[in-house]
Amino acid sequence: MSNFRSWPGENALCRPSYVSASSNAFAEQTESLCAKHGITGQEGGFAIGLEYWGGQGSDRRPIYYRFFPGAVNGSGKNLGTLSRLFEAGILTDGSLTSGINELGLSNLAALFTSEQRSSASAVKHTNLFTLKSFTGRCDDVRPVVHFSRDVNRPLGESDDLAEAWFRLMALSTRQYEPNGLSCEGMFGVLENLAWCGPQGYLLEDYDQLEIEMTTRGEFPPTLTGLDKFPTMTSFVHPSGVRVADASRVRLGAHLAEGTTVMHEGFVNFNAGTLGASMVEGRISAGVVVGDGSDIGGGASIMGTLSGGGKETISIGEGCLLGANSGLGISLGDDCIVEAGLYLTAGTKVRMVDGPRDGQLLRAWQLSGESGLQFRRDSVDGSVKALINSNAVELNEALHAN
Repeated sequence: MSNFRSWPGENALCRPSYVSASSNAFAEQTESLCAKHGITGQEGGFAIGLEYWGGQGSDRRPIYYRFFPGAVNGSGKNLGTLSRLFEAGILTDGSLTSGINELGLSNLAALFTSEQRSSASAVKHTNLFTLKSFTGRCDDVRPVVHFSRDVNRPLGESDDLAEAWFRLMALSTRQYEPNGLSCEGMFGVLENLAWCGPQGYLLEDYDQLEIEMTTRGEFPPTLTGLDKFPTMTSFVHPSGVRVADASRVRLGAHLAEGTTVMHEGFVNFNAGTLGASMVEGRISAGVVVGDGSDIGGGASIMGTLSGGGKETISIGEGCLLGANSGLGISLGDDCIVEAGLYLTAGTKVRMVDGPRDGQLLRAWQLSGESGLQFRRDSVDGSVKALINSNAVELNEALHAN
């Protein structure tokens, strides 16, 4: 796939009379085009990227998508480009994932001023810059635009593969926070692929490649995983974060600026942090961790993927999960769970201090409360909850990423 420096048909462009260099006029034109194509700004957004194919013969099909991080647009964002993608015929109501060819790009270019086209750069306008970089297609890769009508509907339709990859990218590029869109049905839509870093293969394609390369005396690409999800850093590089072991963070994880994920930390898809956090334990699917919280080494937070768990767990700001602790309820702000204590929803907790002093409660009755410290009595083994008077403070030097 080659790049080109000018838009296709640049010298022969016949710009529609309503295209104006005025920013106000451009906004008015955008509003008119949105009305024409039924775009309200409440849709899920759109993304520009590549569609990868695999399989042999009649079984050839799209197997995954790589949407460029700077060209992933959440709900209501960059409606100027979106409306013109419809006007140029690249996107249509009948197909929400459309291939990009030079005719479509030429039509699109005519809907922007020459100044807008010439200034398209990765800094000023990533969507136009990405579109301008596409031309032609090859057997295994196709440039595409995907339009998401509704990110809150469950996945499961036959053409939902691109939508699933859009949602994963939208989470990791911080367009949506965890649980801000639906991931229901995700596993049934994604292909289980052989991942060699950022490149994915159907298992049978990788086996064939391995035979072909080995018999030529060459080494096949190193297999880094067999999974439906690649690593996040193979597709997205969020600003202001540190990830010590890239294999421990799946695509679809949401890492806020200032987050540090150490070697034993793990962050699943549709999970993550909302502020500067230290992650040395496991953040399972659906779990959200607030600003200034510390997930200690080997700590585990229950998720919603397996085991019948339906409760979505959140951890507030300024909390600490001690090393090798576990959590099955939500925490408010400024809470501590001592090292080694696994606090499930059914754990019996004796209240100490405060107006409920002496009461015996189930842990779920305390879910979401702030300012509590949970610890196990080292003499009788009972679990107690005290009013927490200890502030959790992260080491700022470790989070200046």
